Amino acid sequence: MSQMLNLNWLGVAVIGVAAMGVALTAAAEEKPADFATQVPLTVSGNGPWYRLELPLAVLLNARQTDLGDVRVFNAAGQPQAYSLAREAAKTDENRTLTDVKWFPLYNSADDTERAPSVRVQSSANGALVEVQPSSQLEAGEEELRGWLLDASAIKAPLQQLILDWTSERDGFQRFTIEASDDLQHWQSWGEGQVARLTLADERVEQHQVGLPGQSARYLRLLWSTPRSAPVLTSAQLQSGSPRSLPLPLSWSQALAGNSAKAGEYTWQLPMGLNVERVQVALDQSNSLAPVTLSARRDSSLPWQPVSNGLLYRLTQNGEDVVQNELQLTGQTVQQLRLTVDERGGGLGEQAPALKFAVRATQLVFLARGPGPYVLALGSATVKAASLPLSMLIPEYDAAKLATLGKASVDGAAVVAAKPVQMPVGTDWKKFGLWAVLLLSVLFLGAMAFSLLRKPPENT
Repeated sequence: MSQMLNLNWLGVAVIGVAAMGVALTAAAEEKPADFATQVPLTVSGNGPWYRLELPLAVLLNARQTDLGDVRVFNAAGQPQAYSLAREAAKTDENRTLTDVKWFPLYNSADDTERAPSVRVQSSANGALVEVQPSSQLEAGEEELRGWLLDASAIKAPLQQLILDWTSERDGFQRFTIEASDDLQHWQSWGEGQVARLTLADERVEQHQVGLPGQSARYLRLLWSTPRSAPVLTSAQLQSGSPRSLPLPLSWSQALAGNSAKAGEYTWQLPMGLNVERVQVALDQSNSLAPVTLSARRDSSLPWQPVSNGLLYRLTQNGEDVVQNELQLTGQTVQQLRLTVDERGGGLGEQAPALKFAVRATQLVFLARGPGPYVLALGSATVKAASLPLSMLIPEYDAAKLATLGKASVDGAAVVAAKPVQMPVGTDWKKFGLWAVLLLSVLFLGAMAFSLLRKPPENT
């Protein structure tokens, strides 16, 4: 009977210890105060799911490279279920390179203000067969102003233009890019710059021009300087399906660098980031520099070349022509080094300012409980809690994502990180719970040992 009572008491003790474990777990539940940075959010549109594009200036307050320490809390301090889409750089496997036809665009030599007017002959599917000036030009008066590219066979958004041209027009080429679906109404797609020149017996070439990732049947390239349009020998367009198009790039503020020796500059990023582009400040006109960019995760690793190209800021016809960007593959880096070929004149003794770009990060959360909601980040110890979108949103598809409500950072995007200060009372409570739990385990062990050694009583 006594042994039965002891066993009953032991069961009660076990239940008590389990309850203490539950209490300890509850005490350790994440709260906004556990994170170094809290940013108020503003929501609009239809919930309960909200989509937030995270500003880079806010993400730089994270303590974990994979953003495992990002959370959303409601007004009661309860964590919200969320999904984090941190998209990596797209590879060429998701893109298609297509050779397209090109047709010359002529104007009279004294009419360089207007875009060339043309008459066209096309096939049933819209492909161009012939392009001629709309009015007869006198012999010797016609001037090559640009080129019309036929992209009617490409149904996917256009991401990059790649040109080649005859050697008679070596040097820098600058032109405007316009897009149309009917050859009547044209939309500006900005400017393009390509180059091919010889520098100290070395050939330096740049053939690619970025496009905005939109669809168009025709492109019109117009050279801004009279008599400068080259004769094209090749025109290609790189396209990608809408699903493969990445999120937009998010650019950082200017970052100061260091220069340990002539022609070599280094920069330290705030954290490991999947950098896709860098932009080097070229403050002096007529700067020209072939460069190689190297990167690494930390100072214990060797430098690895990640990009190379020609940077320049040249004055032509009273305007500066600038190419100051380099493209990376999106690998995680935290240190960058730019090595400059001094034969181009270099970039000076002081390290130029540098900006870097990463893919925008998108967060979708399921609003539960009262608002307002707070974005929290900045903890080196919490575990990642992001869910797959297919789990967060029933019957999820890409079209449904566009119908979600929107959330945005409320106020200034740059948030100064604060050290996490846990209340002293909470820490003592945790220590006390751990102490009671350990003592209880020891006491239960002693009780079990005593019961096992005690002989059964005669009844």
